[in-house]
Amino acid sequence: MLYCGVCSLPPEYCEFGPDFEKCKPWLVENASDLYPELVKEKIAQQLGGMTVSDVGNSSKTQEEEIKRLPGGKIKKKEKLEVLVERVTRNKRKCLTTIKGLDMFGVKLADASKKLGKKFASGASVVKGPTEKEQIDVQGDILLDIVEFITETWQNIPESAIYFIEDGKKVPAC
Repeated sequence: MLYCGVCSLPPEYCEFGPDFEKCKPWLVENASDLYPELVKEKIAQQLGGMTVSDVGNSSKTQEEEIKRLPGGKIKKKEKLEVLVERVTRNKRKCLTTIKGLDMFGVKLADASKKLGKKFASGASVVKGPTEKEQIDVQGDILLDIVEFITETWQNIPESAIYFIEDGKKVPAC
């Protein structure tokens, strides 16, 4: 059985070990058949700065979009978007939920306070069904919310705001 000289794990598990970057040179020399992409990277570096996609068939954009979790599971990169949904409670009462503001670096407590003052209604930060935090605002504010978000937080573009209508995601603009 072959073990890595750096992390002392079997070469198949080095990528999940404590220091994969330190293991890479050892893996290229001793277990190149298990990690052909490392060999391609080394060849690309020797050729003078060509990318991996120039040398091999793998695409760099696919590698950026896909993250590997422990166990080899693939996690796709989350898109930066704000989702606004209107939920009807009792016949004429509405609740507007806003998800995704925190992905743009907005503090949800401050945002809920600003929304409550602007629309003269109750606004609070709650945990959603997927354990992510969202802002619930009392009332139907769908018409004014896009303009308020883009004016208050300039780093959120209007193209990143979506409405959820009948379970479908619809662009706000």
